[in-house]
Amino acid sequence: QVQVAEIGGGLVQVGGSLRLSCTVSGLVFDDHAMGWFRQAPGKEREGIACISWSGDTTYYADSVKGRFTISRDNAKDTIYLEMNGLEPEDTATYYCAARFSLPTELSWGDEYEYRHWGQGTQVTVSS
Repeated sequence: QVQVAEIGGGLVQVGGSLRLSCTVSGLVFDDHAMGWFRQAPGKEREGIACISWSGDTTYYADSVKGRFTISRDNAKDTIYLEMNGLEPEDTATYYCAARFSLPTELSWGDEYEYRHWGQGTQVTVSS
């Protein structure tokens, strides 16, 4: 059984930083690209970052580019999302997800390409 678990959410002030982690079990981790998504209240879930199985290729939504960094440690079956310069608009539930298919510039943010999802972790940015 595949398990995806995110940790690291919390309450932070504007301009602050947080680091999310996501650990996966039950699949061959380094066969899978990984993505971070988020969903704010009343809004659709959006893809914000993706990393290829090797870690060589990354993709970012324009809303987080330059502020967020996705990375992975295949030895630990874990990915990370380093978030800096947090803004109130970043308040959301953040989800980690795994996909077997190769992400592309057009497909990396498509949630239907991701098969395994975590339960999410809440990030709240206060002003």
